[in-house]
Amino acid sequence: IQYLSWLHLMQHFSIVFQKAIERAPPDESLAVRVLNLIDSITFSVFQYTTRGLFECDKLTYTAQVTFQILLMSKEINTVELDFLLRYPAQTRVTSPVEFLSNHSWGGIKALSSMEEFRNLDRDIEGSAKRWKKFVESECPEKEKFPQEWKSKSALQRLCIMRAIRPDRMTYAVRDFIEEKLGSKYVVGRSLDFATTFKESGPSTPIFFILSPGVDPLKDVEKQGKKLGYTFNNRNFHNVSLGQGQEVVAEQALDLAAKEGHWVILQNVHLVAKWLNSLEKKLEQHSEGSHQDFRVFISAEPAPSFDSHIIPQGILENSIKITNEAPTGMHANLHKALDNFNQDTLEMCTRENEFKSILFALCYFHAVVAERRKFGPQGWNRSYPFNTGDLTISVNVLYNYLEASSKVPYDDLCYLFGEIMYGGHITDDWDRRLCKTYLEEFIKPEMMEGELLLAPGFPLPGNMDYNGYHQYIDDTLPPESPYLYGLHPNAEIGFLTQTSEKLFHILLEMQPRDTSMGEGGVVTREETVKALLEEMLEKLMDEFNIAELMAKVEERTPYVVVAFQECERMNILTSEIKRSLKELDLGLKGELTMTSDIENLQNALFMDMVPESWIKRAYPSTASLGTWFADLLTRIKELEAWTGDFSLPSAVWLAGFFNPQSFLTAIMQSAARKNEWPLDKMILQCDVTKKNREDFASPPREGAYVHGLFMEGARWDTQTGIITDARLKELTPAMPVIFIRAIPADKQDIRSMYPCPVYKTQQRGPTYVWTFNLKTRENPSKWVLAGVALLLQI
Repeated sequence: IQYLSWLHLMQHFSIVFQKAIERAPPDESLAVRVLNLIDSITFSVFQYTTRGLFECDKLTYTAQVTFQILLMSKEINTVELDFLLRYPAQTRVTSPVEFLSNHSWGGIKALSSMEEFRNLDRDIEGSAKRWKKFVESECPEKEKFPQEWKSKSALQRLCIMRAIRPDRMTYAVRDFIEEKLGSKYVVGRSLDFATTFKESGPSTPIFFILSPGVDPLKDVEKQGKKLGYTFNNRNFHNVSLGQGQEVVAEQALDLAAKEGHWVILQNVHLVAKWLNSLEKKLEQHSEGSHQDFRVFISAEPAPSFDSHIIPQGILENSIKITNEAPTGMHANLHKALDNFNQDTLEMCTRENEFKSILFALCYFHAVVAERRKFGPQGWNRSYPFNTGDLTISVNVLYNYLEASSKVPYDDLCYLFGEIMYGGHITDDWDRRLCKTYLEEFIKPEMMEGELLLAPGFPLPGNMDYNGYHQYIDDTLPPESPYLYGLHPNAEIGFLTQTSEKLFHILLEMQPRDTSMGEGGVVTREETVKALLEEMLEKLMDEFNIAELMAKVEERTPYVVVAFQECERMNILTSEIKRSLKELDLGLKGELTMTSDIENLQNALFMDMVPESWIKRAYPSTASLGTWFADLLTRIKELEAWTGDFSLPSAVWLAGFFNPQSFLTAIMQSAARKNEWPLDKMILQCDVTKKNREDFASPPREGAYVHGLFMEGARWDTQTGIITDARLKELTPAMPVIFIRAIPADKQDIRSMYPCPVYKTQQRGPTYVWTFNLKTRENPSKWVLAGVALLLQI
């Protein structure tokens, strides 16, 4: 099977290869002709591959091609490429300049230890003004580096950029590819369908990989009309699978192969059991069929790698094309409005109200669909909002307006937010976000001409259908997080995450031989061996629970939490030691290398936390180096606390496996002391003006907690309220928070924003608690901005 699969691939490569040779410009000079051939073949294979990739994967593939070409021609240094992909930043360093974070400075220090980057750290400190201007420029990848660093190689400049502006790395990598391979590798224009069609044949189907809201059938119909293939001419057969149409599809294929017709098979992913029969049928007709016979197939991509069902033979023999919906608010708002027409706008007797709410619904639909791109700060979970939600909502709107004398704003918001769109939503905080959008967009003020859907974008008045489309073109501000109610920092965070993902995938794609190449690079085994030895040396002995219990006179709620944390830490550290010792024996050849040991070795080499450790640990998004340093800090905090079991003056809330248990202990202690019923109590959070070092002892009741960060906004210490974030300050630290338990009926909820607390930036399932924080602004502003407290960043 593997041999046949390889044969299929070689046949297709051969076709692409031959056509590339034909396209290569001739030349009398052999050397120039060879360069023309290499360029034509490389670009043809690149084009053939990229048209079957989604937009989010194209840069990954192009970067991999570029790096591999440059490695083969020895144009780039393997050590520098390794730094770029791995980013082994030094931990526990403090940035001496305010325009670089500690994480960025850790990268600069790591670079400065390499010969080519010697004194980089000293130069940045010495010329802080010039570097600040460079770092804070809008597009630093287009600017010249300060001092002599401008003369460094393209890859070396990428390495520095990775440290100082991680959010601009997708753009910087694109510029690097353009510099090394040429601009034709980075222009975003996709091949038109007519060009792709020329490469198809009776044995080469065209396979459309579907994405929501896109219909590839239009391209096929347009090309068919040009060549005389239409449904009316009965030489174009359209079969939609998933409705017992398998026999019809087979009959259509047999007829088309004989007569030279076209067949489009839609949604083949819905008929998994029939796909092997389809593969055989296509193979049967690949030879001896009419030369005009064509097959077009469409299917949705599998949700995960394990759930692929399309047979390999079909995919390998096909030309694969992705069709993606346009992105951005401008395209999405037009697309939402495209679901309606002038007749829709005129169908309701309450014309003004109907049109205004319909347009607001279109904006709402575009916002909730496109907000996904901001990751967890956009939505805790991803939801399949679709045009059906919008069209049904408009039908409901029509029915309610026709039946009511007054516009039932609250009822409409409830129906749209809890049922039409809310039916998809599984997270309470996402439900709150959806509800808040609707309450802001659909309210009585919309009929008074005072409603802004976004800064600089008022709700339009009464217009005709084309007028609304024109209004969007003329009035909608440029794409920015403001259109979603988010702070510009949300885009910086989103771009940083995208860059991190790009480099992580590229690192995983690097050849897994024992060495990264020549030039004194240590082998894979040496890297892993040094790392495991360092970890084993730094790990402390496990907590002796029996000894600790003997020291305790009274098992207070806080003491119980401490024991639970020690037990969890013992389970984690014993697994780390066991697995590392097993790997050490495997590397020495004293133990057979099982798949588990190999996975552990790969994880250590890739700077990832191994799977068996993750299962026993706390949620974290950190790389292995940062994660291990954090683990050692957690152990030290636990050791200090269990020394005499007196509550620390300020508690590091993020240091717990289960922070909820500590917060619950605060309530339990107050309940015992004051004889209050536990179910009638809540936690009150007062943000102090002090830092951890300012506290010498714990409060008489409750606890001081530190180590929290705010995302989406910042805390103004002077005024004691939430306020807008500063640009590029993504997760500012919070002062110490005084948390104590009070009776629920004593809480003051006026001018408060109920702020969710999460363990990590992944949010969602890492939810811990809700802290009420003071605000002068309407709390809805912070809901739309995705404001949350985080225990780790």
